[in-house]
Amino acid sequence: MSESIVFAEPDDGVASVTINQPATRNALSLAVMEDLIDTLAEAGRRTDVRVLIVRTAGHVFSSGHDLGEIGGADLETQQEIFDACSRLMQLIQTIPQPVIAQVQGVATAAGCQLVAACDLAVAAESARFATPGVKIGLFCSTPMVALSRAVPVKQAMRMLLTGDFVTAADALRFGLVSDVVADDELEAAATELARKVASASSATVAIGKAAFYEQRELPVADAYARMSQVMAHNAVATDAQEGIDAFLTKREPQWQHRG
Repeated sequence: MSESIVFAEPDDGVASVTINQPATRNALSLAVMEDLIDTLAEAGRRTDVRVLIVRTAGHVFSSGHDLGEIGGADLETQQEIFDACSRLMQLIQTIPQPVIAQVQGVATAAGCQLVAACDLAVAAESARFATPGVKIGLFCSTPMVALSRAVPVKQAMRMLLTGDFVTAADALRFGLVSDVVADDELEAAATELARKVASASSATVAIGKAAFYEQRELPVADAYARMSQVMAHNAVATDAQEGIDAFLTKREPQWQHRG
């Protein structure tokens, strides 16, 4: 792992990954994205990690891609950068653990995309979000993929076409973030949410996360057919049977964290 990424070992199943590049406003350079991909992939393989919090150092969540790296680069390099970004965002949604963004300051362009790609996002009241690429002639096409799946069409288009900032309150109203808290409560609130998620069976949560992203891309009839299969298999799993028995006998479940 490079100095750009700091991984904090899990505490009761909750681990964190911090982008540690405050001097560049936590820009998502190719190197940072590759390091983040490696870190998240490794965490995704660990059974002791049940939830991941993505944090950044300093006052800015992320300013997006490193424009110094993009400016003047040839087509092959540009493709490598944006392919890495796409792999990162998809990885967040394909690892079994829920990923929570902890957002302070501003999250712009690919930084806003990172927030939209996470399963949950807790933002400070003062946080702001934008996809301002149109202002410099570089439309936020890859951020658009995550953004358009997180917020209503008209709001996504307004952000993309104007590049205007939206407040944390508006981001909550649109569905870009799941929680907004006072600035001085941000870390505690993100950790509390992570612990709440981590208290469930990790096997059940993994089934649910994968199923969520699978079904939303399917027509309704196909989604119901596929989710009926998923739920039937879930129902006979060890932790589901334990949870049902615990409910019926009025006791706390003892999760095995396995199917």
